[in-house]
Amino acid sequence: MERIWLDHYPAGIPAEITDEAAKYDSLVSILEESCGRHADSIAYYSLGASMTYAELDKYSGQFAAWLQAKGLKKGDRVSLMMPNLLQYPVCLFGTLRAGGVVVNTNPLYTATELHHQLKDSGARIIVIAENFAHTLQDAMADTAVDTVVLTALGDMLGTLKGTLTNLVVRHVKKMVPAFQLPGALQLKQVLAQGARAKYDKPALRHDDMALLQYTGGTTGVAKGAVLTHGNMVSNVCQAHAWVQPYIHGPQCIITALPLYHIFALTANCLTFIVLGASNVLIVNPRDIPAVVKTMGKHRFTAITGVNTLFNAFLHNADFAKLDFSSLKFTLGGGMAVQEVIAKRWLACTGVPLAQAYGLTETSPAVTINPLDNKEFTGSIGLPVPSTDIAIRDDQGQDMPQGESGEICVRGPQVTPGYWNRPDETAKVMDADGFLHTGDIGYVNEQGYVFILDRKKDMINVSGFNVYPNEIEAVAAEHPDVKEVAAVGVSNEHSGEVVKLFVIRKDNKVTEKELIEYCRGKLTGYKVPKYVEFRDDLPRTNVGKVLRRELKESKTAPSPSRSGNGSS
Repeated sequence: MERIWLDHYPAGIPAEITDEAAKYDSLVSILEESCGRHADSIAYYSLGASMTYAELDKYSGQFAAWLQAKGLKKGDRVSLMMPNLLQYPVCLFGTLRAGGVVVNTNPLYTATELHHQLKDSGARIIVIAENFAHTLQDAMADTAVDTVVLTALGDMLGTLKGTLTNLVVRHVKKMVPAFQLPGALQLKQVLAQGARAKYDKPALRHDDMALLQYTGGTTGVAKGAVLTHGNMVSNVCQAHAWVQPYIHGPQCIITALPLYHIFALTANCLTFIVLGASNVLIVNPRDIPAVVKTMGKHRFTAITGVNTLFNAFLHNADFAKLDFSSLKFTLGGGMAVQEVIAKRWLACTGVPLAQAYGLTETSPAVTINPLDNKEFTGSIGLPVPSTDIAIRDDQGQDMPQGESGEICVRGPQVTPGYWNRPDETAKVMDADGFLHTGDIGYVNEQGYVFILDRKKDMINVSGFNVYPNEIEAVAAEHPDVKEVAAVGVSNEHSGEVVKLFVIRKDNKVTEKELIEYCRGKLTGYKVPKYVEFRDDLPRTNVGKVLRRELKESKTAPSPSRSGNGSS
């Protein structure tokens, strides 16, 4: 499709970022430039402590040196499993500086989910917050992991504050379940060893792998999207080009979304490093009163989030009392931003809530709305610089402007494919380099992109993708489940939640029992919230269950109905 959107770009945003991205051979170059330029500035705030860019450079260098002394070679994978702690950027950049590949791992994974990711990625080393070590204990068998590095929540908060924090977490709040991981190292010990080790900067290029970012893609169970240094550098340059006209002076961004999620990783952790900004890391975004209290301590200029987070803020009485005079922009992604939320956000803060769109496979930014557009149209925005959009039918033919079809994306931020899965890569990549997103939409006469529906049956819970096949496979293991189908139903808090339609064998299992059964095998947001028992399920003429009919059935619960599950 002709790039008609370029005529409607906000002033100051370039059509291409190719030359800018060429200045950096890797994410490491971006980090080193920013640490040198902003050495004395605060890079991160967390739990009342802070870390300067100089300290980020120092500690990540120590971790890189330790990894190399440990035998890590260029391309080896390192799993990072922790919430938004100061330790995360240290280990993220340390791994990249050593030439390693970061495997971002959700700390809320069950042992089954963690085992799959560790085994599939081939990660040799894992850095994990001790709160989740009991899960690792049950997931390590038959994986390549040979080194475990443990960290506690207070490890980088300073001696006094850190010791007190760890004492409270372990013995007062009892947030660290018992575990046994013989031979595990402590991150403090690792950094001390790294300070005495030699560091050799590896030669990195754009085609070297930087991340294995796990996702279901557009179909199926979790697989690793390969994101190269070139992909990530390009998307950082694209995002920076988009926000740069709107910002002046010192920047501070609220980072409530987890950094192991590609949205916050690129938008907050990486893009704002280019700006020399401060990231306020939120360890537990579910504790809205505590998050709002933290926000009140900073003159923040930007915030990113998902619709459910913005909704939660707007329902907190203290949020409206915050000083928004320094806020320059708000970016919403991960799931659709609802019009009512966008309007309430503008009324409360005086700043528009700009909707953006992306995928794990695109590093993630594909489209972003102008950040100062106060009119909410429902569009996911204009394609970012150096990005092509095609709208294609089921035969792969381009649709005319204004007509709907599958949204396909081409650009320097698009993954080369899935880790060790050429079959899955072939399903989503065209010969001309376009990635099939699985989303149905259209482009209007000004180049704005609109999503109409999902091509597949993906369920979106608070910005996280949930895939029916995975949920069905777990539920089907229950001895009283004969057949099962999973769909997403509307929910006012999380956008969607999982609902099961089940044919039982003996009519013994109850809704509560089946939900609890799934809870033991799935991360919280994947756990079904509702179960409906049926004698049969709608099918095609070849027997395939029609999930769409179930999703649209009149028996689906209303958004206001309460349930037993957890999202």
